[in-house]
Amino acid sequence: MTTNSSESLTLRKIFIFWAPLAATWLMMSVEGPLLSALIARLAEPKFNLAAYGVAFAIALFIEAPIIMMMSASVALVEDNTSYRKLRNFTFLLNFLITVLMLVLVHPSVFFRIADRVLQLQNEVARLTHLACLFLIPWPAAIGFRRFYQGILIRQNLTRRVAYGTVIRLTTMTTTALTLFFILDVPGVVVGAAALGVGVTFEALATRLMTGRSIRHLLAITQRPERPPARLLSYRYIANFYFPLALTPMIALGAQPVVTFFLSHSRMALESLAVFPVVHSLVFIFRSMGLSFMEVTVSLMGADREGAKPLRQFAIILGSTVVFLCSLIAFTPLSELWFHSVSGLSIELTRFAKIPTQIFAIMPGLSVWLSYQRGSLVNAHRTKPITVATVIEVGGIIVLLWLTIHQWGWVGAVAGTFSLVMGRILANGYLSLVSQKVVGD
Repeated sequence: MTTNSSESLTLRKIFIFWAPLAATWLMMSVEGPLLSALIARLAEPKFNLAAYGVAFAIALFIEAPIIMMMSASVALVEDNTSYRKLRNFTFLLNFLITVLMLVLVHPSVFFRIADRVLQLQNEVARLTHLACLFLIPWPAAIGFRRFYQGILIRQNLTRRVAYGTVIRLTTMTTTALTLFFILDVPGVVVGAAALGVGVTFEALATRLMTGRSIRHLLAITQRPERPPARLLSYRYIANFYFPLALTPMIALGAQPVVTFFLSHSRMALESLAVFPVVHSLVFIFRSMGLSFMEVTVSLMGADREGAKPLRQFAIILGSTVVFLCSLIAFTPLSELWFHSVSGLSIELTRFAKIPTQIFAIMPGLSVWLSYQRGSLVNAHRTKPITVATVIEVGGIIVLLWLTIHQWGWVGAVAGTFSLVMGRILANGYLSLVSQKVVGD
């Protein structure tokens, strides 16, 4: 059963379809706080937390070209030909990003970047390189599983996506706790190795769960009634996917940029140490909306008959996650989270409070961005998504330069403020474009 039809779409139907995908992102959002909490309880937590944040940002940047493959799979895979061509396209991208990761972790390349570009302290650079070695399989595993997850979503099998994430979280936690309690390794190794193992097992499990769906797709020949513009060729896939691939590449490229500015800010080490912890907390609430892009692509309908209920759902969801995030950010619960759960010192716990309060609005902005992007992908209009991301990242860079180099703000405060304002610029641009392109 595919999910292209949006007949009689209600908020309840949207919730049932969305809930397993939201659970998937929610479970993944636990990874960051869990691993940060373990790293914070091992030797030299400031150096290891800072290195873990930098290594994770690098891995995200390398995987960026493949991240949007889930949305592409949901939108494009509908028969034998489209499955085979998009699968081949995915595997080629996986090969290329793995080669790039291998080049990056070569010592002669890595330490030159760490010194001349990121300007990391020697100990942070050493630990970051160690973490990146354990993250070599990460990008390709992400691309592999996101392609097959898209097939599950299109076939209305969203629960299986959640099952795969349960396997990921289980294997990741088992690996992390084993390294934490049994082996004497740096904290950054605990985090990176656990992530690599977890996502690899999830990718394999997802492939196994798509077996019946793939057999169903292979039995469907290309439908002659499909409009000529939708006949998939590798050129059409490239033209459709290239703007989507650029979007996370540009967006995730902002992470190393933020790291670079934080390393040159007031209270640089403290900012580098707390930023991934603050980001992990807010990501828990952002995760509720990240899956909404695929929900919008699947349920919007060919004639956009699902637009109104999807928009209503996005507003309700966005308001809810901002309220829940603010409940922690603006109350003593923040101290409980950062000190008792995340394991930060009292000093770092107090330091993290203001950045968290600034960041509390980000979950709502992320929900709305997912709806805007999904609406455009459903209409096969992907270029505005890239333009919006360029505007967002450009705004972030300008604001980081102003707040850190001109106004002398503390790094973590400048970073969260710049990320929020950049996202607002992107939301505003897509609101204007959507009115012209798809009538939203």
